[in-house]
Amino acid sequence: MTTSTSIAVLVGSLRSDSVNRKLAEVLRDQAPDGVDIQIIDGLGEVPFYNQDVDNATDIPAAAARLREQVGGADRVLAVTPEYNGRMPAVLSNAIDWLSRPYGAGALVGKPFGVIGATPTPYGGKWAHADAVRSAGIAGAQVVEDVTVSQSALEVDVLTDPEVLARLANAVRLLVDHDTETVAA
Repeated sequence: MTTSTSIAVLVGSLRSDSVNRKLAEVLRDQAPDGVDIQIIDGLGEVPFYNQDVDNATDIPAAAARLREQVGGADRVLAVTPEYNGRMPAVLSNAIDWLSRPYGAGALVGKPFGVIGATPTPYGGKWAHADAVRSAGIAGAQVVEDVTVSQSALEVDVLTDPEVLARLANAVRLLVDHDTETVAA
């Protein structure tokens, strides 16, 4: 019997030619045996979080779909650039929706990591720190060793073997994270 680990990927860029979207696709296409990486589409369709709407009997379909997809995954990986020294609004909004209902949201107890590339010397470290902090507050089990902030200034992050090896290793660390040890 083969066990599979599913990873829901939240891409922090809506741009059609996004490097981070392409990185997520490379990771999906090169996923190790037994790992199913699903890129969650439609984050741009999820309305800004509003508790009045969330308390309604029918939450917006895009938000319900996001919660269902992430809730059904074993792990969560954010693949994101950095906008003005912070995580993009679309990723922040997704985490807001996934954090509810408080204490029982789709992120609670899920191993979470963040990677990404930006054309800056710091590779998105501030955005990645924001995502880690926010997901942790939302109840995710942040796997610190998974964070990869890669500068895209002097390297093609989509083809460089060292960069791709670091990203693949981050996926392995996320998959291998033992949730039972953390919970004990």
